[in-house]
Amino acid sequence: MKFFIDTADIREIEQAARLGLLDGVTTNPSLIAKVGGNRDHVLHEICRVVDGPVSGEVVAVQAEEMIVEGRALAKIHDNICVKIPITQEGLKAIKTLSDEKIKVNATLIFQPIQALLAAKAGAAFVSPFIGRLDDISQTGMELIHQVKIIFSNYHIETEVLVASIRHPMHVVEAAMIGADIATIPFPVIQKLLNHPLTDIGLEKFLNDWKKNKTT
Repeated sequence: MKFFIDTADIREIEQAARLGLLDGVTTNPSLIAKVGGNRDHVLHEICRVVDGPVSGEVVAVQAEEMIVEGRALAKIHDNICVKIPITQEGLKAIKTLSDEKIKVNATLIFQPIQALLAAKAGAAFVSPFIGRLDDISQTGMELIHQVKIIFSNYHIETEVLVASIRHPMHVVEAAMIGADIATIPFPVIQKLLNHPLTDIGLEKFLNDWKKNKTT
């Protein structure tokens, strides 16, 4: 499974890249607004650091405007993947941009049929939001399972990008299901390596080593 980071903060991206596990980046208008600055400049800087897909989301809501904005985003860098919400207007834009060989990430997916429609329109990635489903007492990971089954049934090559990840178990469950990608906020990435027994074991090893050196 590939690991993306879900952020527009270049410092977090650089730290994740140094861990050697970063395959791509996802952003959205909220994340861009959080770091401030010009969206195109932020995306260009991210592409300078990351050798992989970088999702930049449109803010238009009508198909024709989404298409124009998507084309402009794609010109920022070869790694840019245009992120488009899965609405009726969005589906039209996904089809047009995909036909133009522009990679599209269909976002805000909350049911399997939305993922299937996006894939049929040519999306390179679909982004089911599992955490937000969990928030309303639905089982978000069941959506990933359903999408994977559907895509397997019809040999669909669109990649399943698990989004709205809230904790390390989301990552484990996504990997067990066979999701292609998990896009993970930086605080969750930092927790992936954490385990109290690892800390206890390391402390014991170091203490034993110090005792050995003093004898």
